[in-house]
Amino acid sequence: MLYELSNLLHTNLFGYISVRAGFAFFIAFILTLYFIPKYIAWAISKNANQPISKYVPGHAGKSHTPTMGGAIFLASTLIAVFIVIDLSNPYVWGGIITLVGFGLVGFKDDLGKVISGDNLEGLTPRGKMALQAVVASIATGLLLYAGFPTEFYVPFLKNPIFDLGYFTIPFWILIFLATTNAVNLTDGLDGLATVPSIVALFSLAVIVYVTGHAIFSQYLLMPNVKGVGEVMILATALAGGLLGFLWYNCYPAELFMGDTGSLAIGGFLAYLAILGKSEVLLILIGFIFVMETVSVILQVGSYKLRKKRIFRMAPIHHHFELKEWAENKIIVRFWMISFIANVLALISFKFR
Repeated sequence: MLYELSNLLHTNLFGYISVRAGFAFFIAFILTLYFIPKYIAWAISKNANQPISKYVPGHAGKSHTPTMGGAIFLASTLIAVFIVIDLSNPYVWGGIITLVGFGLVGFKDDLGKVISGDNLEGLTPRGKMALQAVVASIATGLLLYAGFPTEFYVPFLKNPIFDLGYFTIPFWILIFLATTNAVNLTDGLDGLATVPSIVALFSLAVIVYVTGHAIFSQYLLMPNVKGVGEVMILATALAGGLLGFLWYNCYPAELFMGDTGSLAIGGFLAYLAILGKSEVLLILIGFIFVMETVSVILQVGSYKLRKKRIFRMAPIHHHFELKEWAENKIIVRFWMISFIANVLALISFKFR
């Protein structure tokens, strides 16, 4: 709307991506703050609470906390985006489909758990993964249809190593599945996944903006892909929605995002990393998510091979809970690690 208005009035103000990204951030933030109290009241009246696993230590008191809050900040994000973004951009539609697609998979899973009152109900692991793969395949197909380049880049090198060719499809789908499930695993404490997601969104928003900017990308020796910079607006809108959500999700949480939010965030982070040719750098940008996922892989692998556990419980945030760290201390320290990792990731672009 604002983009079209800018063209109609022949003014450059709303033609700038950075200006519209700022508007999108604040619109999504304000809308989320406005709608969440209404949603919480409705969810409490309908007993739409988060079922808590009996295996998770000390979380029984959270069983009356409403869930599926991800639907609110996703809706606020989309409203903000439709107000300010250039909807003729194919990469924008790829981002919207990614958010909505993964969000719907999470919503279906959450709904099954809420209706049954059992954290083990909802989608089966295979069914959940299959639906995620379908959404990832659609997003991948859209990128290839739009002519997105398939060269593979690594940090510290200004030129691509090789062209992925036919391996592009399985590689991108793997990035989608790994990232969305990593964020989902991290979402286990109040606000634990929210702040690292906001930080990662801002880092990837900068990377995507630079990738789409002819001058900045040349200066930083980064690949230049025309049109992807517009997706920065979608990233800042989601960050704004998440910041509004954090107001109610910080310790002690009044609302959980559920899989509706975590799967959508993870899928969109993967999409941004692909657009910014930063699939490898995503390991550092999403370091907390990687750390949580690796802790689960190590725990399961160790138990199957040696019948011994490495951690008291996985994902690793539960390990620290069993070591009797205060929940808010675990959360804030993980936030700090995420911030430091993202600063290092952005600094790395000067070493090409």
